[in-house]
Amino acid sequence: MKTQQIADRFNELAQAGLFEEILLELFSSDAKSIEPAHAPFQSVQGLDNIIAKGKQFHDLIEEMHGSYTNTPIVAGNFFACTMGMDVSLKGLGRQKFDEVAVYEVKDGKIISEQFFF
Repeated sequence: MKTQQIADRFNELAQAGLFEEILLELFSSDAKSIEPAHAPFQSVQGLDNIIAKGKQFHDLIEEMHGSYTNTPIVAGNFFACTMGMDVSLKGLGRQKFDEVAVYEVKDGKIISEQFFF
């Protein structure tokens, strides 16, 4: 798949809330996930580690109040979208998160994701 096709499929799955399916279908097995230095989670490499990091975050959620993922924009082998959520986290109360996510595509798979917030 080309970058635009991956971005379109990403958006289709994101709008349905199927984020694990995004990982399983679109990500390379050795993809990396890059977090900002100030993030509560560390950067990881490998699909299993990315899935485990997502599970750690979702285990902190007491209640989901809302979320969004905007339509990706594509440039070359990259696509980016803004996304966010309004959640109540265990021990932290209600929090709102907004971020820009940038994805790199190579050989028909996402090889990296990087978050900016």
